[in-house]
Amino acid sequence: MNTTTNAANTTNTTTTTQARRAPGVWPTLQAHDAPALIDFLVGTVGFLRTAVYEDGDRVAHAQLDWPEGGGVMLGSHKPDGETWSLRPGTFGAYVVTEHVDDLYRRLKDADVKIIREIVDEPYGNREFAIADPEGNKWSFGTYPGEPRPAV
Repeated sequence: MNTTTNAANTTNTTTTTQARRAPGVWPTLQAHDAPALIDFLVGTVGFLRTAVYEDGDRVAHAQLDWPEGGGVMLGSHKPDGETWSLRPGTFGAYVVTEHVDDLYRRLKDADVKIIREIVDEPYGNREFAIADPEGNKWSFGTYPGEPRPAV
């Protein structure tokens, strides 16, 4: 693990190699206990801990990558007065995985709160949903979305 300090006096810990990525959409969320949520999403769900910038006992910014593509950014809850304050527990995301059955079994075995059992949808998706310890909702499924129209 690499640890560095930037000009804002925050600590950065990374566990993956440096690589440029194409621009994309990055959902964001905040947590009452961001370190615990990061541990859950990485250790239990399977996200990759790409970067975590700490400011004392708070997480200023974290990037968690999904091994099959995409990711989320999160940090400690910033109460009233901040321009980008997001109430913990109000986030929802759909995560594409080719390993939905294995992930479902692993999360069920870990006693993660399943809020929608695994099901085959008529449009071809196989999916299930969980709630994380903060109350956010995560749906995991095989449906990767429709192809982009030709331009």
